[in-house]
Amino acid sequence: MISRKDFLKKSAFLAAGAIAPIGIGSRLFGEIPSDLTILYTNDTHARLDPFPDNAVEFAGLGGIARRASLVKKIRSQSKNVLLLDAGDVFQGTPWFDVYGGEIDLKLMSEMGYDAMAVGNHEFDRGPDGFAEAAQKAEFPILAANYDASGTPMNSYLERLIVREFNGFRVGIFGLGIELDGVVSPELYGDVKHRDPIAWANGMKNSLIDYHKCDYIICLSHLGFRYNNGRMDDLTLAKKVAGIDLIIGAHTHTFLDYPVGVMNPEGGVTQVTQMGHGGVRLGRIDLNINSADQKVKTSDRFYVVGEKTGYL
Repeated sequence: MISRKDFLKKSAFLAAGAIAPIGIGSRLFGEIPSDLTILYTNDTHARLDPFPDNAVEFAGLGGIARRASLVKKIRSQSKNVLLLDAGDVFQGTPWFDVYGGEIDLKLMSEMGYDAMAVGNHEFDRGPDGFAEAAQKAEFPILAANYDASGTPMNSYLERLIVREFNGFRVGIFGLGIELDGVVSPELYGDVKHRDPIAWANGMKNSLIDYHKCDYIICLSHLGFRYNNGRMDDLTLAKKVAGIDLIIGAHTHTFLDYPVGVMNPEGGVTQVTQMGHGGVRLGRIDLNINSADQKVKTSDRFYVVGEKTGYL
């Protein structure tokens, strides 16, 4: 775990509440014209309140109300915004113990999330508990490589979605982690995990060839990197061409800026992740050349609740 001291030290532009590794200005808002702003979270783990002031890590940081205020402020200054989550919204505080994830999904709906992936902790109350909570989600929940047919989860899962912004089409799909060894069999029941490489290729091909998407995002709950042979985001990026951005989760990895990985066709896939507990909100801005639809990106993150940052 990263300590609060190291966490704040790594936030090089903390006075602005953001990191700006590729020439972004130091003001918090309004300095970047953007055709599309992508905001993202992961592994929020029922952290609706800020961390306690006496917490060992991240004391006083986070809180869903502060995140909502930050998102609202960004939306007031950016004409097109996507708000995404890479999973593990459930489990971690008494809010989950009492409400089973329903309140999290309800508040995320009110905040205007566009989609989330399924994390392993979304199985903590089994398929029935997930389905009960998912009724509160007014946004798609994505898991292309889970076969939930015959279970209560099936009605609440989608493989992919497409969003269009002034003719620029963004395709988004979700990938879930291998359940065996991570989730108790009695909790995932008849839900089947399928090869993420095969399904990522299938979703990418569908989004590009059939849905005519210009930009592909994978919401991944595989994890950033392992040394034990388990599939991770870096391996996915190396093996599957055509994904522009992987927004990851599960390993609680704090990345100050996206990692570029060369894919099999020689292109670059950006891989990113925002730690855990809702203490960071990631942001990627896309600027699109209308003549050839080429995309330039810039990135940063906000520290939610830091006094010298936002709120």
